[in-house]
Amino acid sequence: MKQFSYTRAETVHDAVAALAANPEAQLLAGGTNLVDLMKYDVARPGAIVDINRLPLREIEELDDGGFRIGALVSNSAVAYDPRIRERYPLLSSAILAGASPQLRNAATTGGNLLQRTRCYYFYDPSTPCNKRDPGSGCSAIGGVNRIHAVLGASDTCIAVHPSDMCVALAALGATVEVQGAEGTREIPFTDFHRLPGDHPERDNALARGEMVTGIRLEGNHFAHHYTYLKIRDRLSFAFALVSVAAALDIADGKIIDLRVALGGVAHKPWRDTLAEAEFAGEAADETTFARVAKRLLSGAEGQGGNDFKIPLAEKTIVRALKQAASGNPQDQTVKAVQ
Repeated sequence: MKQFSYTRAETVHDAVAALAANPEAQLLAGGTNLVDLMKYDVARPGAIVDINRLPLREIEELDDGGFRIGALVSNSAVAYDPRIRERYPLLSSAILAGASPQLRNAATTGGNLLQRTRCYYFYDPSTPCNKRDPGSGCSAIGGVNRIHAVLGASDTCIAVHPSDMCVALAALGATVEVQGAEGTREIPFTDFHRLPGDHPERDNALARGEMVTGIRLEGNHFAHHYTYLKIRDRLSFAFALVSVAAALDIADGKIIDLRVALGGVAHKPWRDTLAEAEFAGEAADETTFARVAKRLLSGAEGQGGNDFKIPLAEKTIVRALKQAASGNPQDQTVKAVQ
């Protein structure tokens, strides 16, 4: 492990200034991802800025009926907050589908957004990885790629984003609040994470010296017709092969609003808003849902070892939308697919 300096920020301004002053600085919150990466010698920060004293641990109700979740609110606190469970049960369900209770107690909202891929080669410094060492190559292309991307990949990287929470936030149309040396700004959630393109080392839209301060959720009509369906190799703690956050607003059996975000299939939580809009006014039935799945996966391409993900994703989308339409969401305390 590389030697590093350690400071504890007392204000958001202090944290931002420390980030801006040192390009090797990284923020420490729950540490559930960063500490692992440091142990594996994948992350080698020259400075650690501890932000755990910052006033970012509140879930606040907003005047417009939405909520703001501070960047340091733990995943458990979000999942079990009665207001979130009542108005954004999709978010609560997605969080409870991920990790273990111990990790959810430590992991933070902001940290969840910034977690790195679990690609085998990214975690192995002895192998080439464009995400870890730009220009070195992608070992997963032509290698062991069972867990890798089938959507939005490039010839430089086929890694996937690991979060469950972020898939739900993408479906809900959340907004990410950030602060940097130049002030504050807001980033639509679907624009926050990046596809790999020619720069897979860049996971998100944060500029140097910027940090996530919170997430904002607007009011919605998805408290009854929703589900988070996660398909994985084992029912205990495991990352998704394919996951689907589905939300529907239905009237008289017709779709008013349809949201589908996918996890485990791309470098970012995958959502196609143009495709979703095509199904407004359609019947909320299995025939329509099968067409939705075909449309969302129209550009999917496997890498050999992960070809199975395409039909798996198609079936999972249909099943998730059927659960959502029936008002019978996946029970995350059971985990076995309903």
